[in-house]
Amino acid sequence: MREPQHSQAPEHHHHPRTHRARRPLRPGQPDPRPPLKGLPPFCRVAGTISPVPDSVIGFEVWMPTSNWNHRFLEVGNGVFSGAPWIHFMAAALRNGYATASTDTGHHGDAADASFALGHPEKVNDFGYRSEHETAVKAKAIIAAFYGEPQKRAYWEGCSSGGKQGLMEAQRYPDDFDGIIAGAPANNWERLMASAIWIEQATHLTPASSLPNEKLAILHQAALDACDASDGVKDGVIRDPLSCHFDPAFTQCKGTDTLACLSPEQVEAARKILAGPVNPRTHEKIFPGLEPGSEITWYAFATPALPVGASHFRYIVFKDPKWDPSSLNFDTDIAIAEKVDNGTLTATNTNLKPFFAHSGKLILYHGLSDGLIPPQNTINYYNAVLKTTGPAAAASMRLYLAPGMGHCYGGDGPDIFDLDTPLAAWIEDNKAPGPILALHFPPNAPPTKPDRSRPLCPYPEVAKYKGSGSTDDAANFACTKR
Repeated sequence: MREPQHSQAPEHHHHPRTHRARRPLRPGQPDPRPPLKGLPPFCRVAGTISPVPDSVIGFEVWMPTSNWNHRFLEVGNGVFSGAPWIHFMAAALRNGYATASTDTGHHGDAADASFALGHPEKVNDFGYRSEHETAVKAKAIIAAFYGEPQKRAYWEGCSSGGKQGLMEAQRYPDDFDGIIAGAPANNWERLMASAIWIEQATHLTPASSLPNEKLAILHQAALDACDASDGVKDGVIRDPLSCHFDPAFTQCKGTDTLACLSPEQVEAARKILAGPVNPRTHEKIFPGLEPGSEITWYAFATPALPVGASHFRYIVFKDPKWDPSSLNFDTDIAIAEKVDNGTLTATNTNLKPFFAHSGKLILYHGLSDGLIPPQNTINYYNAVLKTTGPAAAASMRLYLAPGMGHCYGGDGPDIFDLDTPLAAWIEDNKAPGPILALHFPPNAPPTKPDRSRPLCPYPEVAKYKGSGSTDDAANFACTKR
């Protein structure tokens, strides 16, 4: 491990997503500013951890040299990412945290699982070990640098980062005092199967492909069917889970054109909304995507999203030539879950050990998420309540963001601060209530949101009071469904 050093981070670092210029930013959300400019002075430590043979876990710890808030925040990654997510670290650093992130035990592209072939220990590193080892080493480095340990340790991540947070709560309940897990990819094997389900639905024949023009048509039809159901017509579906949208409304009456969908495309859209089903038992394998998420289905267009295929090729079947069209939704899901055996899947609902030391968990999910269905997070939340009981009700919150896509973006308000209410919950015993969410138009300055709404603790929803601007959060109240 290198000695601590005062440093500015490298000027260039690949990040898999782009984001419109908006403020404020929360850790766990991409930073659209020029890469890592304008950071406060900090000490940067980069190192590797090798707990077992064939395990080399890279990590970084950044510590502000002044104005430290005495908190440690570890930030999560995305998909198979083989690099510390330093943009998320930058957001944490700007907010006064000592922060850390890991490469999850390998180097590589976020969509590529080839690192796993022939390297079971690297799969363990990716699945659970790297985040824990990073937390342990980062805390020791922080204590050495400041001469005192952090007062509180927090986790924040979205997507795979959300799954990592839940894995920490389940496997290493003492690592963190508070965890923010957005759109968690925790039901990993079934999520990967869902990706193949969508790929099969849209790529088995050219006629079933859904180009971007058709996705826009589907999206508008979903809005037409569901937008006004909450009494406010604003281009956002408040509760898509209760909306019954049939893509057949978009089917061409005659010749197939870009203004309508062919019968094959309608059937593909129906499969995406329904989610994967066992063809023999008719068991629902995983929830479908919700009405309102259609625009972000572009990820499954041509070329198909490679994540699911890469997972089954290199981790499940260990065959680089495996073809996603061959996945058997009757037998192969059980095979995948047996191979996984809890290494990548974080669905344990007994969080009593985490809550026992006053640990707090905040889940959030965009209701227009086009990659991970929000129903998956709702299912996990309800299952934890059932398994863990009163401790969960007192220590866990779920926020659903209408119109928000995968972790950020979308038609609805997607900028909100969960770090402050989480810290107040843990440090001041002030349980979080409604959270203010903002929406900014493209290239808007940080003081010019065009819409605000309250995000309500599930199962409450934001209801319009009946007067005043529907773009002002003050005119909405959280009520029971």
